[in-house]
Amino acid sequence: MRVWPGSDLKFRLTLRIVAVSAICLVATSAYVLVDADRIARARIATIAGITADGLALQRSKLDWVRDLPAPFPDLQTIAAPLMAPGLCIAYRPGGGEIVQRFCAGAQDDGEAPSIFSALYRRLFDPGREIVRPVLFRGETVGEATVWVDPATLAAEAWQQVSRLVAVMTVTLLLLCGLVYAALARALRPTVLIRSGLERIAAGDLAARLPPFDLAELSAIRDVFNHLAESLQCTLDERSELTRRLVALQDDERRHLARELHDEFGQCLAAIRALAASAGQTASQACPAVLAECQSIERTAGHMAETLRGALFRLRPPDVDELGLAASLEGLVAGWNGRSRGRTRFEIELHGSFGTLPAAFGANLYRIAQEAMTNAAKHADATRVGLRLAMHERGGAGEVELIVQDDGKAGEPNSAVRPGMGVLGMRERVASLGGRLSFAPAEMGSVLRVVIPVAGGAELAA
Repeated sequence: MRVWPGSDLKFRLTLRIVAVSAICLVATSAYVLVDADRIARARIATIAGITADGLALQRSKLDWVRDLPAPFPDLQTIAAPLMAPGLCIAYRPGGGEIVQRFCAGAQDDGEAPSIFSALYRRLFDPGREIVRPVLFRGETVGEATVWVDPATLAAEAWQQVSRLVAVMTVTLLLLCGLVYAALARALRPTVLIRSGLERIAAGDLAARLPPFDLAELSAIRDVFNHLAESLQCTLDERSELTRRLVALQDDERRHLARELHDEFGQCLAAIRALAASAGQTASQACPAVLAECQSIERTAGHMAETLRGALFRLRPPDVDELGLAASLEGLVAGWNGRSRGRTRFEIELHGSFGTLPAAFGANLYRIAQEAMTNAAKHADATRVGLRLAMHERGGAGEVELIVQDDGKAGEPNSAVRPGMGVLGMRERVASLGGRLSFAPAEMGSVLRVVIPVAGGAELAA
């Protein structure tokens, strides 16, 4: 059965009960009509038999009772105790026409609706005659014919069906109300199940469902609680793995920065020195190659500058020594120096961050660094703002990091474009047990990171 999308289970089950009850009502009504027609035909057949016997008795009296005052046939005497509304009794001599007929008037209770009457006549053909032979001395002397007016039969059937429909309609309405109330009571625990699922979806893996009375809901509760426990265990293992991966990544970055500094840095310095020395020699001995020597020196200097930027990104200033606030201010200052006015970088700090754990501060710095890099390189922004604040939430602390740009949010070059940088930020935030979200702003986009910190009251002071 088709139902409206989004309708609740109680409504759907009630509709199904209504549909089944309606089918039962139609079937019962059809049975009542068939049974009423059967009873009516049996009654007419009985009346026809009684009439035939009475006429046979009257015919016999003509032979053994002289001067019989009543003529033959006398249907009124026979019909008096048998007559009912719409009933007709007639006598037809053998091979002749009806010589006497006696009919009762129609009932005064009203007529059946025209549609019902037409359907009833089409299905049951009321008004057919029932004929019984009238016997005298073993021979048929006539026929007793009985029938009932079709309108009377249709009216009687309508009265029975209408009473049945009225009773069943009231019963159905009461049944639907009781079923809906019973289902609402039985399905009340589904509100708790939905609430638990919403808590799980929001990241609260400590959500558990209480015991239920229904066995089916209890089975759902057991599966739900087992799933929550398994998910909590899996996420704990994932967080631990993420922390190890982030630590390994930082170690690899430090190793790579050291290798680049020791090897490439020294090589570039040597190339610049050799180019300068070759230039001095060429200026005296071969001025024609002086320009090439100077070009090599400039190229080596540009490569050294690029290498210093890469080393700074691979191995930022030690947050333990400078502190998170000073490191972030240096990061913003560095971006302002490299952008040369094309993009303005700003920073806001609210609260004290000196007591944050070393790993916590280093991860926050990396997250801010990656977010500002994305905003500067991919969002085509003219202004990038970094805001770091410490908040207290119910005795616990939260560090909130916001990076907002005025680039084109939602475009392929937007800062919210998912990529390896965003994946790295998500891994670091997940390793700290925080939340990361992107959202379009009135102009540009906003990256927001919230990470819980123990001892929030002291940190926020």
